[in-house]
Amino acid sequence: MLQKTSIARAIQFSLASLTIAAATTSTTSFAAEAEANIERVQITGSRILREGAIAPSPVTSISGKELLATGAMNLGEALNELPALANTYSLANSGNYIGTAGLSLLDLRGMGANRTLVLVDGKRHVSSSAGSASVDTNTIPTAWVESVEIITGGASAVYGADAVTGVVNFRLKKDITGLDVSVTAGKAEDSPYKNHKFSFSYGSDYADGRGNAAIAVEFSGQNSINATERDQTRTPYMAVKNPANKDSKDENGNTIHDGIPDRITVANTGWYDSSIAGNFYVEDGDNVNWYIFNPDGSVRPQNLGTTYGEWGRCTNCEILNLVEYSDLQPEFKRYNVNVKTNYDITDQVSAYADAKYVNSQGDSVGQPSFFEYGSALNIKKDNAYIDSSLRALMNNNGLDSIDIHRFNKDAGRRIENNERETVRIVSGVEGFMNDDWSFEAYGLHGETKLTQTNYNNLIRKNFAQSIDAVLVDGQAVCRDVAARAAGCVPTSIFGYGAVNDAAKAWFNTSSVSESTIKQTVFNASIANSSLIDLPAGFVGFAAGVEYRKEQSDSVPDEFAATGATFLNALQEEHGQFNVKEVFAEVTVPLLVDQFLIQDLVFDFAIRYADYSSIGSATSWKAGLDWTVNDEVRARSTYSIALRAPNIGELFGPQNQTYFRVNDPCGAEYAQSAIRVANCAALGIPADFDPTATASSIEGLNGGNPDLKPEESTSFTAGLVYEPEFINGFVVTVDYWSIDIDDAISAVSAQDVLDRCVDASNGIDNQFCKLIQRDTATKELKLITSISQNVAAQTAQGVDFELGYDFDAFGGAFKTKLIGTYLKSRKTFSFQNNPDDFEQNAGTVGEAQWQHNFTVAYSRDNWNGTWKTRYLSAVDLNSAQDLVTNPDPSDIMSYGSYVVTDISAGYTFDSNVAVTVGIDNLFDRDLPGVTNGTGAGTASYDNIGRFFYTQVAYSF
Repeated sequence: MLQKTSIARAIQFSLASLTIAAATTSTTSFAAEAEANIERVQITGSRILREGAIAPSPVTSISGKELLATGAMNLGEALNELPALANTYSLANSGNYIGTAGLSLLDLRGMGANRTLVLVDGKRHVSSSAGSASVDTNTIPTAWVESVEIITGGASAVYGADAVTGVVNFRLKKDITGLDVSVTAGKAEDSPYKNHKFSFSYGSDYADGRGNAAIAVEFSGQNSINATERDQTRTPYMAVKNPANKDSKDENGNTIHDGIPDRITVANTGWYDSSIAGNFYVEDGDNVNWYIFNPDGSVRPQNLGTTYGEWGRCTNCEILNLVEYSDLQPEFKRYNVNVKTNYDITDQVSAYADAKYVNSQGDSVGQPSFFEYGSALNIKKDNAYIDSSLRALMNNNGLDSIDIHRFNKDAGRRIENNERETVRIVSGVEGFMNDDWSFEAYGLHGETKLTQTNYNNLIRKNFAQSIDAVLVDGQAVCRDVAARAAGCVPTSIFGYGAVNDAAKAWFNTSSVSESTIKQTVFNASIANSSLIDLPAGFVGFAAGVEYRKEQSDSVPDEFAATGATFLNALQEEHGQFNVKEVFAEVTVPLLVDQFLIQDLVFDFAIRYADYSSIGSATSWKAGLDWTVNDEVRARSTYSIALRAPNIGELFGPQNQTYFRVNDPCGAEYAQSAIRVANCAALGIPADFDPTATASSIEGLNGGNPDLKPEESTSFTAGLVYEPEFINGFVVTVDYWSIDIDDAISAVSAQDVLDRCVDASNGIDNQFCKLIQRDTATKELKLITSISQNVAAQTAQGVDFELGYDFDAFGGAFKTKLIGTYLKSRKTFSFQNNPDDFEQNAGTVGEAQWQHNFTVAYSRDNWNGTWKTRYLSAVDLNSAQDLVTNPDPSDIMSYGSYVVTDISAGYTFDSNVAVTVGIDNLFDRDLPGVTNGTGAGTASYDNIGRFFYTQVAYSF
């Protein structure tokens, strides 16, 4: 899809862009340059020392102080509020997947956390998620963060693979002197949610100032919130068939839409086809009669309230309330210990070392084990616990057994605890070989150990033995004699609370899985910012080599891996690769002091990598930096970046998983003539009303050793304006575009299903071969998906930043507006079909307009902040979805969203500072009926108004 462009063409493109820079802009602010004694500093995005803070790529910089001026639990939670970052993995939604509870990952532009490279002081950091390169921001020492810098666009030429959408670099304070201690505690207004943070940092010079050493210790934690603990989220809602809908079919089977929503969202509505008490149905001719158990084990007809002509849903009835099993925030705690030192060996050479230990624990409390339809619990008429009312019902209907649907709440909710221990050690030397040449050499090793413990993991065989109880000498015992001898404990399942504790101990177990992730890096580089003196200035140069090894090993619980328990049957995953790289960077001044050109500088960087896994790969970047005058600067970059497949994508086994899908052959979704014909060819009737999709469908997914690298093409162009007539005012605007080809993606289960029956050449296609249906009922049984280089992504937008610092009312104001306009973000499931895409811009989690506006005010010992975050209205369906069905639901969008945080503080003469704050000052509700735990809906605050107090001391 993306055309490979030569370096010369890239330069021409950048030049053309800069000639229209008044209409396109860049996000990096620059300080006014002093006319003499200009300091040369290293900035993110380049290894060459630059004058002032002039970055060759657009960089958004946020100070550590700004990020910590909130009640957020960690840096990741605060960073995810920035417009450039998506809430793909925050604390609110981290429990959605096995092994991820407690993770806080960064996802630049919403194009995937694996495509965002996270650095600490420009160096790589060991991953926190097995099989991937994603870094948990919980491992970053918040007390030492000087700033966080975000580079838009590919940066692989400077930093290596994974930086296909950009880089997030945490710059830590170098010399720590004095003591800083802070304690923060907060509580939500309308729920039991609380959090707390403690931070200690102490540093001191030694050896007459030639060295510095410091230690930082942090502890933070929060308790969980269940959705039932907030007024706004405790009511169960469900979308049901709209009785007023009058859609019809034409003679070819195409749906004719009437403009009336197909589905309406109704309160106090849910599934009636399962129950914590246990329920079952009996067919009586064309009728289906549902029965439910009382607490004493007797049976009665189930109250189905209002139904909607579809299976399983009812209102004001006896439902399975899934809200009870939705946690808005997980229980989480973190310990972080960091030490560092640096020492000037000579006036020109210094050595440094730092080490950390981080322990984080996140709990995900999910649903209990459950059984329904194909897995329903078969109970025979001679069961020891059968009540006389049930026996009579079975006799009257000629039944020897019944199949019970049951949500085993009384057997215990499944709990997953994820404990991560991260150790990282860095040591190196840096300095100057002479007045012009600088150098740095370092090595680092990081290791993360994940221990995943799954409590209340039901052993299927033991459970089946327990519930199959009979009477022997008037005593209830397990029917299976061998099981009885092995210690089987019988139990009733008739009614909520029927399961006894002894039986739970027999059929529940704790499963322990372990993963180890290792990273080793050696890097050496040299740089000279004044290599050659040209008429327009000095040529800068940097070059270096790097060796990196990544290894990931995951060993699931041996017993659970057999499939004998309710937990997914995961298999061992082992993989490693190494990469040897050489890189170079040059900055060349082209023109100086010409008409409309104060300076014009060309930048170029290139990196060659040799991977043990995929072979060689080359990435590069070219750019122009044009200073028009003291007020206006424009710049443009064009880059080719690469992402090598990670260990999980290459070596992941075919693991059991479960997919939430809609069956495209269901009468509700078979809305085109082609789909109707193909479903018929599969032997599925036109009036098919699937029941399997009421639950999740079993699937298999895994890695692919034949994957090749992804490639991204990035372009930025922009302008920085700092008018001399308004002191302290700066405006930066930057246009950016990112295209990713050969994107590594597992074809989604829904895409597999849809493409099977939407193929114009019938059902003999690759997608239908990945689907298994029950031969008799035609219900879905299994869907298979593996990672492939078949997808593509594109994104375009404009970042802008306005800052104005001024004095007024006896104090100092600092104001900042950071925003993004997301013009387009397309995902192509298949890059060879560019006409088939999803436009995500303007949908949930990807608002087209996102702004953060901050005002800080300080006067004498007082200070205060006001921050407002804005998200524009979003659609719940993409435009492409609405082509097929323009009226799917009564809730089609969420309105614009504004949330405000404030704080105020006072610093006493004793250096004790007290700050009080309120997050979500106006108690902005979640939009629609969401609970804010999805990959997109985590953009919305699900805690509500939150009060916190911080006490700090420094000297």
